[in-house]
Amino acid sequence: MISSHFQSENSAAKPQGQRRVLAERSFLAYLSPIMAKKPENKNYKVIAENRRARFDYAIESDLEVGIILMGSEVKSLRTGQSNIAESYASVENGELWLTNAYIAPYDPAKTWGHEERRRRKLLVSSKELSRLWSATQREGMTLVPLVMYFNDRGLVKLKLGIAKGKKLHDKRASDAKRDWGRQKQRLLKHGE
Repeated sequence: MISSHFQSENSAAKPQGQRRVLAERSFLAYLSPIMAKKPENKNYKVIAENRRARFDYAIESDLEVGIILMGSEVKSLRTGQSNIAESYASVENGELWLTNAYIAPYDPAKTWGHEERRRRKLLVSSKELSRLWSATQREGMTLVPLVMYFNDRGLVKLKLGIAKGKKLHDKRASDAKRDWGRQKQRLLKHGE
């Protein structure tokens, strides 16, 4: 008699407990779009940006490439001492190279340091390499580095822009368009 009493109590309690758990889950599912935020990526960090490139070139498309670096270069990049404003990329002998990018010397690695403006090899797939070669050789495009950054895995990546050089009147037109956009925003903000 006692054992049947416990069985009936447990069987009655089980559905209520399940209902409570289901109710809590549905409530949390209701709030999850509000509560759930993607965690900030701690490894992503912009090292150097070529802001002048968007003014001087009409960027057709961009491409993320890897870069082969020495240890002292990576250490120097972690301190944020680099410049890609005057650099460019080119396809030579079936390889992609970054030329004239500045990475400051890393003082603790004086003995086995690196050259500041040495040519660095860029890593792309062979399919992308052939596409870049045809863009530069046949179509007269230029490969311009836009941004150098650490990706989410902590690796140094470079965003290359496949671009065509702007003429002076194109630069003036884009400058006037940017100024008009700023003026429009001011007018909308102040309501004049």
